[in-house]
Amino acid sequence: MHYNFDQYIERRGGESYKWNDYGDEVLPLWVADMDFAVPEPVIRALHERVAHGIFGYGRPSPKLLDVICDRMQQLYHWTVSPEQIVFLPGLVTGLNVVSRAIGSPGTGVLVQTPVYPPFLKAPLNHGRILDGTELVARREGRRLVYELDYDAFEAAITPRTRLFLLCNPHNPVGYCYTAAELTRMAEICLRHNLVICSDEIHCDLLLGSAQHVPLASLAPEIAERTITLMAPSKTFNLAGLKCSFAIVSNPDLRRRLNMVSAGMALAVNVMGFTAALAAYRDGGEWLDQLRRYLTANRDFVVNYVQEYLPGLTTTVPEATYLAWFDCREAGIEGNPFQFFLKQARVALNDGAHFGPGGEGFVRLNFGCPRSILTQALERMRTALSV
Repeated sequence: MHYNFDQYIERRGGESYKWNDYGDEVLPLWVADMDFAVPEPVIRALHERVAHGIFGYGRPSPKLLDVICDRMQQLYHWTVSPEQIVFLPGLVTGLNVVSRAIGSPGTGVLVQTPVYPPFLKAPLNHGRILDGTELVARREGRRLVYELDYDAFEAAITPRTRLFLLCNPHNPVGYCYTAAELTRMAEICLRHNLVICSDEIHCDLLLGSAQHVPLASLAPEIAERTITLMAPSKTFNLAGLKCSFAIVSNPDLRRRLNMVSAGMALAVNVMGFTAALAAYRDGGEWLDQLRRYLTANRDFVVNYVQEYLPGLTTTVPEATYLAWFDCREAGIEGNPFQFFLKQARVALNDGAHFGPGGEGFVRLNFGCPRSILTQALERMRTALSV
């Protein structure tokens, strides 16, 4: 069937965090959820589950486990077994569980900035210390490209470091690491005896011809040191249903995660299980159309920045629905997030929250109908021209 991603669906006045935080006059392109209705098979499955009428404690069905394992095999030639899957109510929960399970208070967690803010907060929540290294940004005209500095990456590892938090595809810069890049990072981590937690929640949101490589699929010895976090939530716009999972081949790492999670973090919503199964099993047609729409939105953003937003430089994301703008040469006084909020009435994400390398940047969510995206960019253009 054909899905209409141009359709505007009113979200103000309800429970939407994204649409109600800044008032009716502001266009919100910040929180990382999309303004699109979910696939029809998911809606149908949820209706059927509601009609059942009983909402007791739930657990993942064998069908869901099999669908996840089959998906990993078909997409990545990665053999995963049901016992390796640990369900969690969200990726941020996963980051916190992993940060607590690996190491002890006072040990270090390696992060690459700028990065999704919970990567910076989760280790601190559990008494860990951040061992940070910055991705290297370079400009190609009005476009921004990020690269790895392997020497700096290894130099950031200290005797206290126990865990590396990897974001792949990367949020906010939208980069998909290649197999060679992942292998080299993994080899450094293995050499220093680190556990790797790989956040791969955006792995299905590939734009254009981009490809995703799960870190743990590269080699058995890498898989033994890797905890992979995935979810249908970003892919199918199901974040509010609270269902994600970790894939962990190492039994000892699984045991540590389960010990930390026991009684606190394993209560996945039964509706989340229902939606996850329907999305993974029957949502492929919707996802194919979504990727094409998001790719067109990305291209629209990149071209608009180049033509109409002087002084701004943008990434060309290979995945996610997030663009990352460098505003430092736009003549903006003070914080660009505050400038666009007050002068353009557009809510973006403040780059300073993404750690070192994020100051003077904003993140824009283009997972919305083109009409909303166009309005927001035109408001930003007007604000910059005053």
